[in-house]
Amino acid sequence: MEKDQIIIFKNRGLISIRGDDAKNYLQNIITNDINKVSHSNSIFSALLSPQGKYLFEFFVVKDKDGYFLDCDGISVTDLINHLSKYKIRSKVDITDLSSDYAIGVINLENFKTIQSKMGKNDLTIQYRNSQIFIDPRNNELGARIISPLEKLYLTIKKLNFKIVEDKTYLKKAYLSGIPIEGLKNLQNQLFGLEVNFEKLNAIDFKKGCYVGQENTARMKLKNKIRRQLMPIKTGNNIKIGDEIKYNNLVIGKVLIDKPFPFAVFKLFDPEFSSFKNEKLKINSNEIKIILWRPKIKVLIGHVEIHGK
Repeated sequence: MEKDQIIIFKNRGLISIRGDDAKNYLQNIITNDINKVSHSNSIFSALLSPQGKYLFEFFVVKDKDGYFLDCDGISVTDLINHLSKYKIRSKVDITDLSSDYAIGVINLENFKTIQSKMGKNDLTIQYRNSQIFIDPRNNELGARIISPLEKLYLTIKKLNFKIVEDKTYLKKAYLSGIPIEGLKNLQNQLFGLEVNFEKLNAIDFKKGCYVGQENTARMKLKNKIRRQLMPIKTGNNIKIGDEIKYNNLVIGKVLIDKPFPFAVFKLFDPEFSSFKNEKLKINSNEIKIILWRPKIKVLIGHVEIHGK
């Protein structure tokens, strides 16, 4: 994505969490620490099953008197229903605002320009009626923007942006080991750590209890991560559920198909070097694993991830 371009996502949803108990309510169920969220900082987080398996992922952004969850549009209804199970007596209102807001992304250079014009150095900024924040997973994916739909095109015009398609963004995320589409295929299939949530800054191991925390902490402590979600390359047709073999040994399975396929692999060694230059097959078709080993660099106020 080039300078002065903006992508408006077609498949994102927005949920509002408001009420007197909104902060404590979220803190008790999500994987990241809600205390990190402010008008100047946003987080990436998840909601796991009690067993610690993947259910939903989202960004948490501070709203006036509550929080926004920037989530997969296909899963909005399911996520709201799941969140509602944990309300009990909490004074919390959960609202689907997907039809009232648009979610997009701009590149990092554009974000820094807006920062400079506003005289701010925050990782989340309020521009007119929009929240703009650096992607907490990997800043090479730019800065996300949440804008009221009625103000969107005025904001785009004010910033002199041009709307472009999302293919370049989706490919960059894919090569960085971050699935954007097909997320429902991961539900209850993998543990949070197997979806790379620790590497993507979605889990805070110091925050205390949340749904699925016990198994997640145990896996981390005992280094019991036996599988990992990884992007794969293949020039042939594949389908969800296809087995990946090495010398007739099943070592993985396709969970997300084309155009940006991901598979879960058994971790035979931490660096996955056993298969780095080997021919793997789905049926009779050869595939290649895109080895993704993120390098984490701590900067002032946040963690920055670079895929190499």
